Amino acid sequence: MEMDSSVNVFGDALIPCSLAPMTGFFRDGCCNTCKEDQGSHTVCVEVNDEFLAFSRSRGNDLSTPIEEYGFPGLAPGDRWCLCAARWLEAQQQDRAPRVFLQRTHVKALEIVPLQLLRQYAADLN
Repeated sequence: MEMDSSVNVFGDALIPCSLAPMTGFFRDGCCNTCKEDQGSHTVCVEVNDEFLAFSRSRGNDLSTPIEEYGFPGLAPGDRWCLCAARWLEAQQQDRAPRVFLQRTHVKALEIVPLQLLRQYAADLN
């Protein structure tokens, strides 16, 4: 698997999203991606109770630990590399978590417009 360039939505170097819990398609802490990443795990978010409940209702329980995969389960306040389409679905249902744009991969823009992501930015003044 060859990783796409580590560039954020502004064209700058991608900043790690989370090392604890370790996130990303490559489990490298960054929202890096490649052609094998069918879900485009490119949007760095800060999860909250509302989003975790929404994700669970869609069949993706992110709060329950899965020990065999070394997944600790997410708690409100954790950062996570989320699938761009899942973020967009959550946004359309008024359940979207806040986004860290400097930590979000440029490939997310193939699914979610930057204008929309900016409305949820946690890292803009």
